[in-house]
Amino acid sequence: MDPRQILKDQFLQIVDTQLKDNDPAHARVTFDRLRAAGYNDETARLMIAQCVAAEVREVMASGAEFNTARYIKNLDRLPEPPA
Repeated sequence: MDPRQILKDQFLQIVDTQLKDNDPAHARVTFDRLRAAGYNDETARLMIAQCVAAEVREVMASGAEFNTARYIKNLDRLPEPPA
């Protein structure tokens, strides 16, 4: 299997867990906002997954811990790409 597809699937699994567990709650708020704006479920999940990927990339590059505030800031930017 393509490594990019494996990563994509993993990020989407994280999004699905966040939505199911409502943790962080802002993931559900963002999903609902994107759906209300006309995006379908899959596209909304992919957009949120981009924010997960951006945060994971930052954690790996800096060695810092997951920054929930930065993650939420990126969620708030959607549908614009994460910063």
